[in-house]
Amino acid sequence: MSERKIIFEFEKENKNSVRYKEVPEDGMPPVVGSIYIQKWFAGSSKHIEVVINKKD
Repeated sequence: MSERKIIFEFEKENKNSVRYKEVPEDGMPPVVGSIYIQKWFAGSSKHIEVVINKKD
């Protein structure tokens, strides 16, 4: 199993969600790109961390 922590930073606020853009590691391409998080969860967070596990 492989685990990767991906950091996102605030990009744009929409009506019901907040868009975050991935901060790629040095010299690496983005894994996800952008992600939308609902406002009720994101609140006023400027940074979000997502953990992805590969299970194969």
